[in-house]
Amino acid sequence: MFEKTIITIDGPSGVGKSTAAKAVAEKLGLSYLDTGAMYRAIALQAQRERVNIDNSSGELESLLKRTEITFTRDQNHILLVLVNNEDITDKIRTPEISRLSSDIATKGIVRKRLIEIQRRVGKEGGIVAEGRDMGTYVFPDTKYKFYLDAELEMRAKRRWNQLHESGSDANIEDISKQIEARDKQDKERSESPLHPARNAVIIDTTHLNADEVVFKIIKEVQDF
Repeated sequence: MFEKTIITIDGPSGVGKSTAAKAVAEKLGLSYLDTGAMYRAIALQAQRERVNIDNSSGELESLLKRTEITFTRDQNHILLVLVNNEDITDKIRTPEISRLSSDIATKGIVRKRLIEIQRRVGKEGGIVAEGRDMGTYVFPDTKYKFYLDAELEMRAKRRWNQLHESGSDANIEDISKQIEARDKQDKERSESPLHPARNAVIIDTTHLNADEVVFKIIKEVQDF
């Protein structure tokens, strides 16, 4: 029934986009496209190679040409992010890479390249695309658009829990400031700024658990 469908789930950091998108994809038999991981992958490569991300340098364009981003699943069906066949899934989930990926995302040359890849993946449909500009710029013609949001305090708490579980001793106040700075940069950038699509269903996840968010999304899709 939904094999040709494109569902977009946008929103800022810490609102539960990834968790919701993965679950919706699984329940509807669709593929999950984690576009945020693509920007993080480029950020990691730029950090590793000490690339000047200023567009005028030419270094960023060269990096994009030699960086291949793919997705696969391990034996436990966990989505893995690969760069040039290397599993970087855990390496891109650090605060430093998060900050750098936000800078990378402001570069038109990066967005153009990754949007080309994203649209190619979505050409045949059958995906749940999660990110910050899926419903507004990448797949503006799809009818299934969602925008998740939540109060800053809850978003910081969720991010802290994620980092704490991975062994990080991050400070929740620092995380809150980082999220605020990321929000400002994402919403004010000239290239595909973050905002809800005109016809998106907006879901406040502040007081909802993951199952409740997924239920709301699937119900909206089925009732559309």
